[in-house]
Amino acid sequence: MSEPHVVVAGGGLAGLSAAIACIDGGARVTLLEAKRRLGGATYSFERDGLLVDNGQHVFLRCCTAYQWFIDRLGVADKVTLQSRLEIPVVHRTGKTAWIKSSRLPAPFHLAPSLATFRFLRPLDRVRVAMAAGKLVRLDVSNADSDRKTFGDWLLENGQSPEAIASFWDLFTLPTLNAHSSQASLALAAKVFQTGLLRNRTAGDIGYGLVPLSELHVAPAVKILRAAGAEVRTDSRVVSLAGDGGSIRVFAADEPPIRADTMILAVPHDGAAKLLPSDALPDPAALERLGTSPIVNIHVLYDRKVMEWPFAAGSGGPVQWVFDRTSISGCERGQYLAVSLSGADEFTTVGNSDLRDTFVKALSDMFPAARSASVESFFVTRELNATFFQSPGTAELRPGPVTGVPGLYLAGAWTDTGWPATMEGAVRSGLAAAREALVHLSLTRSPPTFATP
Repeated sequence: MSEPHVVVAGGGLAGLSAAIACIDGGARVTLLEAKRRLGGATYSFERDGLLVDNGQHVFLRCCTAYQWFIDRLGVADKVTLQSRLEIPVVHRTGKTAWIKSSRLPAPFHLAPSLATFRFLRPLDRVRVAMAAGKLVRLDVSNADSDRKTFGDWLLENGQSPEAIASFWDLFTLPTLNAHSSQASLALAAKVFQTGLLRNRTAGDIGYGLVPLSELHVAPAVKILRAAGAEVRTDSRVVSLAGDGGSIRVFAADEPPIRADTMILAVPHDGAAKLLPSDALPDPAALERLGTSPIVNIHVLYDRKVMEWPFAAGSGGPVQWVFDRTSISGCERGQYLAVSLSGADEFTTVGNSDLRDTFVKALSDMFPAARSASVESFFVTRELNATFFQSPGTAELRPGPVTGVPGLYLAGAWTDTGWPATMEGAVRSGLAAAREALVHLSLTRSPPTFATP
């Protein structure tokens, strides 16, 4: 008897993890990707002899599904993970403060660095600690938590606008791709509870030591092809339909494919256009999820100007900045990448104006940059980087199962219990694969990861 056939549409982390899990479960897989490259929202491209990531992506020690994925790909030696959380926070004046994890038990492990965090007034430090104590106890499963913005909750709990900008948004922006004033309280509480407040080591920061294409795409394709999977790029699915217990998949300019089951792992706006009308109770829900942009500023200097592998910014336009020199293959000087989340204000600003703004901001933060020459400057924009993680989105995020037998959903926008992160994407791929394998009566199930 031939192996059951699974078609996975979408070659991002959700699709790649789903495809590998289906292979591991005993299915035959065809992976279809509309673009000429795999990787989804985490990809690399070549520019002037450098391998450039579209944006900086990090993970935390609590991201157990993503770390499983890295292990399964055989690239655990190509990432690094802090032994303990340490974040240099650099003010626009060049002064530095630190957020560090101590040996105290959670949530008190951050208390020593918070007590000396120079970018908060003493009263704000006390109020931040008090709000954190309330936040760690908040019930994120309560529907009311998703009807309020995190910013409103912070103001109700004594947080000043300065504290929100200098401390809370330091974490809210990169994880939720939205400012606290826009973000769902439930999702923000999930971030802080899981990543910072309930486990002393959960927030340790990890990142790749090689470009994303080498970290994710190349090893995943190697595994899939070694197992006999067919991987097609430039293969855009234009429609699909249930067909007597199977799924018929129609890709542009290609013969239709019959699959025993299908995992649709494309962005939510694309899924909304492809799903049959009976797939979800509210077919228009996905369109209401919206999108939020990320803009990345890439600056190559003729010398080293930042001493750390990454730093957070405070009091200026820089949110987070990363040293990409060795990762990209840059052989001289230093290559810095500034990551701007929730970046609506920057999406239509011209590159020349962005250069003026951010070269000056980096010079203000890092004195060595004032005497350095900028050898290259460019900008990458992901206008639809994530869904807009605002209040009311919990009820719009479907799980992996649809109303069409054999058709399943994956993507960081699905209901994973996590925000739109690499961890959420991998969890969604494994959840969809698990359902697909059960549907096919295959008993080798993907691993499960509890939500911390």
